[in-house]
Amino acid sequence: MKLTAILVAPLLVATTAFGVTQPSSSVQKRASQSPLTKPAFTNTLERSSAGQAEKSALFRDPSVTRGGAVPGWAAYNEALDKNPLTAKACTSLVGWALGDLLAQIFIAGGPFDMKRFISLSVFGFIYHGPSGHYFYNWLDSKVEGTDAKAVFTKVAIDQVFWCPIFMTVFFAYLGLVNGDGFAAIGSKIKNDLLSACQGSWKVWPIVHAVNFKFISNKHRLVFINGVQIAFNMFLSIIGTKS
Repeated sequence: MKLTAILVAPLLVATTAFGVTQPSSSVQKRASQSPLTKPAFTNTLERSSAGQAEKSALFRDPSVTRGGAVPGWAAYNEALDKNPLTAKACTSLVGWALGDLLAQIFIAGGPFDMKRFISLSVFGFIYHGPSGHYFYNWLDSKVEGTDAKAVFTKVAIDQVFWCPIFMTVFFAYLGLVNGDGFAAIGSKIKNDLLSACQGSWKVWPIVHAVNFKFISNKHRLVFINGVQIAFNMFLSIIGTKS
């Protein structure tokens, strides 16, 4: 239950940070009467012919960049357009680095393990980001649309097929970095693969339902990493336990 709460909280924060919700009529009235109303607020909302403010798209229009919401957001979007693979690899590097940093500080305790921190950060850079780039591009090309059937299909493929593959690579990578033999790596995968997948199945179906419904392909990795910082705390613990 605590794990679910920790993982879902960043999802709500990320959705709130980047979403544009329709203000109530009372809020609109006060904003129109206030001399401090900024044009940037009113311009972020599209208006219908009847003059009513409508909800704007959530990352669905790749030509629209909301650079003012987060510092550096416009520059990040430019990097995604020019060098998407590198940008997503760096995004995952940061996500995995923060996940292990928080895990070591608040959960594991004891002296800081720099080797573990670097190993997990590198994994995010060389595998999580690049593999996510190619996998989600492939998935979006094969299953198009954002209707309920398409979203359900994408979530099922991600969790039933991609999740075990990803976890297997994760455990194999950590074993090789630690100098373990193939027998030890195989034993680690046999003992912990199901637990890792079960941890994923408790949270990621909900996260990916939001992901595949509202988030554009371009921003999938940054959204995932925003939530996965908490999930990586779980992975760093289960992946490095003896």
